[in-house]
Amino acid sequence: MTAHKDSPTNGLTYADAGVDIDAGEMLVDAIKPLAKSTRRPGAEASLGGFGALFDLKAAGFEDPLIVATTDGVGTKLKIAIETGRHDGVGVDLVAMCVNDLLAQGAEPLLFLDYYATGKLSVDDARRVVAGIAEGCRQANCALVGGETAEMPGMYGDGDYDLAGFSLGAVERGHALPYLDRQSAGDVIIGLASSGPHSNGYSLVRKIVETSGLNWGDDAPFAKDRTLAQALMEPTRIYVKPVLPLMKAGLIKGAAHITGGGLIENPPRCIAEGLTAAFDWSAWPQPHVFEWLQKTGGVSDHEMRRTFNCGVGFILVVAPENTEPVLAALLNAGEAAFVCGQLTAA
Repeated sequence: MTAHKDSPTNGLTYADAGVDIDAGEMLVDAIKPLAKSTRRPGAEASLGGFGALFDLKAAGFEDPLIVATTDGVGTKLKIAIETGRHDGVGVDLVAMCVNDLLAQGAEPLLFLDYYATGKLSVDDARRVVAGIAEGCRQANCALVGGETAEMPGMYGDGDYDLAGFSLGAVERGHALPYLDRQSAGDVIIGLASSGPHSNGYSLVRKIVETSGLNWGDDAPFAKDRTLAQALMEPTRIYVKPVLPLMKAGLIKGAAHITGGGLIENPPRCIAEGLTAAFDWSAWPQPHVFEWLQKTGGVSDHEMRRTFNCGVGFILVVAPENTEPVLAALLNAGEAAFVCGQLTAA
């Protein structure tokens, strides 16, 4: 008897095609407690549904505007993959999104991630998601879901990519920047970065390549740390020390210093007719940037439009609010300093 034309004849499974559904289920089970640890008012942070619900009233909002951001970690992931240091890149992923929300004056509420790889390693993915959960706790933001995509043939052995998506809210009329309130003489306060954060790593990797150093070698600019350890320092998350100052009406504008550095990001929060005049001697350039510049022969301008150069976030404040804002930031454990002012363009 001839088999029906629709009957399976080869017995192939999804696993035969390179996708391990069982591994995916193991990962979901492993990250459920991580998501649960990020619960906050408005979100239960439970996984498994087709979508996540958030209760804005339970979070304390009356007439909110929703703010959404998305970002990735970039080629910093190549160092994580090459060195097996997967634990901090999840913090980077969250930071790149929630610091952008903060620049709009918005409170981060929920976060979702996208993890794509050719062959799923449950342990590597769990370490990445543990970092995401840590970043969410730092930002008081609920990890409410995500997507793990195992795509054979799309990525090389051990490779993976990350994307993050965050949602925040700000009460109507309180979204930053307050362009109509800015004027020449307003002060720019800088908050210190922890290093290059998650920007400029294609140039970082090129400089390391030309230096002749390996990732496991001692970092020339950091005591008792390897080059990989020093360059993989996670991005700082500024939400907890800065958001209360914004809610108190003390901030006129804010910028997250990401790709484009201190050249391209500040104008995004400054009124037309004004410009940011930085005092480049106001803060010591961290040793990592000194080393990158010297080793790579990078010009000052190229450094300033590629890296944060030690300033991860800036605030625009009225002169009379400079001291109380600085005091609050220092009391919160931030390294903060006056680094310039607004002048007529």
